[in-house]
Amino acid sequence: MTITLDGSSLTIERLVAIARHGEKVELAPAALARIKVCRAMLEEKLANKEIMYGTNTGIGEFSEKILTDEQVKEFQKYLIYNHAAGIGDPIPLEQVRAAMAGRINVHAHGNSGCRPQITQTFVEMLNKGVTPVVCQKGSVGACGDLAPMAQLALLLMGEGEAYYQGERLPGDVAMQRAGIPVPDLQARDGLAAINGSNLLTAMSALHLYDMLRWLKQAEIAAAMSLEALLANLKPYNTKLHELRGFNGAIVSAKNIMKCIAGSDLTTGRMKTKVQDAYSMRSTPQVIGAARDTLAYARSQVEIELNGVGDNPIFVPELKLTLTGANFQGSPVSLPMDMAGVAITMVCVLSERRLNRLTNPALSQGLPDFLTPNPGFYSGMMLSQYTAGMMIVEQRILSAPASIQSIPAAADQEDFVSMGMNTALKNGQILDNAYGVLGIEFMAAAQALDFREFTPGKGVQKARQIIRKHVAHLDEDRPLYPDHNTMKSLIQSCEILEAVEAEVGSLE
Repeated sequence: MTITLDGSSLTIERLVAIARHGEKVELAPAALARIKVCRAMLEEKLANKEIMYGTNTGIGEFSEKILTDEQVKEFQKYLIYNHAAGIGDPIPLEQVRAAMAGRINVHAHGNSGCRPQITQTFVEMLNKGVTPVVCQKGSVGACGDLAPMAQLALLLMGEGEAYYQGERLPGDVAMQRAGIPVPDLQARDGLAAINGSNLLTAMSALHLYDMLRWLKQAEIAAAMSLEALLANLKPYNTKLHELRGFNGAIVSAKNIMKCIAGSDLTTGRMKTKVQDAYSMRSTPQVIGAARDTLAYARSQVEIELNGVGDNPIFVPELKLTLTGANFQGSPVSLPMDMAGVAITMVCVLSERRLNRLTNPALSQGLPDFLTPNPGFYSGMMLSQYTAGMMIVEQRILSAPASIQSIPAAADQEDFVSMGMNTALKNGQILDNAYGVLGIEFMAAAQALDFREFTPGKGVQKARQIIRKHVAHLDEDRPLYPDHNTMKSLIQSCEILEAVEAEVGSLE
């Protein structure tokens, strides 16, 4: 189903559908009308010689430089050239597609001043699968993502590079093969294509979608480990969490118990400790805190996806040009720094449960390191090493980027968000999180193989899916293939989908 971009209704799920699953887009007719009205106002102001930043002036430190009529059009070309200054490997195609959709949604407000052809070209590029090649690094997150977005804008002049039908091609060749006319750039068009935090916001939106699905799997893994460790289930009674009042903890406790429902452990006839360790009984509070953090980050990212991140901003109904800093990435980079910390925190908790599963002093009678022949075999001893290494890397990456400003443009841009650093490191944090959680799942399944009781229906289903991919560890073998298989399994969300089909949707 085609998704209409109107400036106000773009959700994270819709962005994922466009960027990851190739959903077609269209520009709302009212949005196109707004873009035309705004462009007419800008052209009137140009004719009247009104000074407008980045339109008939230079940018950054050169904002006081007034351009001649002859320079106005040519300036946009050189603006894109000098801003296409990134470095590094190309970022994933889905992230570029998400940034393009976000930029269209900014234009849809009718406050950017570009010609309609610029926005419509981005729409065609999305729908026909022309995706610009964009370097990973170079943006400081204010004045937006200038370096990477400039690589998108090169296509508007038939330059740069793009992927089309699986090939990496010169930009003009990709556009010709797709049958997309090159609009070229006139006054304001170039800056209107690049001046906003669209790429870091797009990356953050995709990360949030994946982080929430990962958190649900963290609850399933916790349920498996809790069963294997013969947990006292009182800490997962939702009444306990309702009395405190944090919504994330209430949801997390419900999800864990939904997975454990039907277990012999819920009957009260099995012997359990009066009170378990924090890594067990604090699970709803910790995962719940991460849930609440992601909910806040989501609200900020969706505001940005539907806001006007641009400079200057044109207000046709007031005949007004406003110069400001709506490109500043801090409203996204700060909550997304918190989101990365939240995922790392839940991974630390996961590793502590893994430790209890493998440590003979803590495992409630499970075989040492989950091997039937401890001493001769070492079982999953080294799996904990691997999880520990990844968590240390996550901790290093969890240092906030949003406070790391290095001034740019001769101190004209003397505070920047470094939000692209946030987005890049969150991708690495999430990649490690798949590995850490995969190892806990593997250990929990191994532990349950030694227990002689019936686990909950959700837990049984999760173990069944794991056993489709990784065999029981009856004797030592190289574990790196299993670790990588489990990591891919978590990333695929196959366990989540199977468990939800069995017990109903997790909140």
